[in-house]
Amino acid sequence: MEIGVVGLGKMGGQIAEKLKNNGFNVFGFDHDKNISNNSKFSFEISNSLSDLSNKFKERKIIWVMVPSGNPTDNTIISLIELLNEGDVIIDGGNSYYKDSINNSKKCEEKNIEFLDCGTSGGVWGLENGFCLTIGGKKEIYGQLISLFDSLSTPESPNGLYVGSAGSGHFVKMIHNGIEYGMMQSIAEGIEILKKKKEFDLKLDEISENWKSGSVIQSWLVDLITEELKKDSKLSNYSSMVSDSGEGRWTIKESIDLSVPIPSIYASISQRFNSKNTDSFSGKILSAMRNAFGGHKD
Repeated sequence: MEIGVVGLGKMGGQIAEKLKNNGFNVFGFDHDKNISNNSKFSFEISNSLSDLSNKFKERKIIWVMVPSGNPTDNTIISLIELLNEGDVIIDGGNSYYKDSINNSKKCEEKNIEFLDCGTSGGVWGLENGFCLTIGGKKEIYGQLISLFDSLSTPESPNGLYVGSAGSGHFVKMIHNGIEYGMMQSIAEGIEILKKKKEFDLKLDEISENWKSGSVIQSWLVDLITEELKKDSKLSNYSSMVSDSGEGRWTIKESIDLSVPIPSIYASISQRFNSKNTDSFSGKILSAMRNAFGGHKD
């Protein structure tokens, strides 16, 4: 099977490499020439979307992994003009689910198939596999199940088909909202430990202990443990923590559905507050974001 991957950054590059490693014929493209000219890639690089499209000898399947909003929408509009009836666009980025519904309709007008795929796993996905939630026509998901299986974790083969267009990204949006709350709780707890000076607590040893048998054991605890082992003060991290669209979209959805989400809302508000305050919990958040996703801001 031939696959084109548009967007070869931290996640897209790993998606492409994992597909190549699993026997797919992969063509890659990135608008940033500093990325696309990177010699580390093992797959063929195209110099434009048109060039990418022309490399296919069979049905064109394009995985889009670019920033949400205009970059994704414009990429899909450009691809629609290059693809043929029955070809497939998969949006694997963090798009707003309503944008995915609209992009699905645009594709349908040209008889091009569209799937939205929530993709989690961060920079560890190449090694461990990705957690995938897929929306769109179930028939098209079934036709591409070998693709999703090659990217998924052994514990969740084939990814998870969740429903109609937009549902894959809707589930990923809620996933990221939950992630905000979990990260904030871990960060706040560790800051309390740090400030209890009379006990001289070793933060890395405590978090290491929490990794085994604790009810809060998690990948996030694993990651912050490794960062604390390197430097218990997290000196190289800023306490200012950025937020991405998914958290805000989760809040908006909760308002539309009248679902109270005080924990998630507070965690996102704290990220806004981090721009004005200096806290160790902010550094904890920054360290976790960098460890799982390579986020530098």
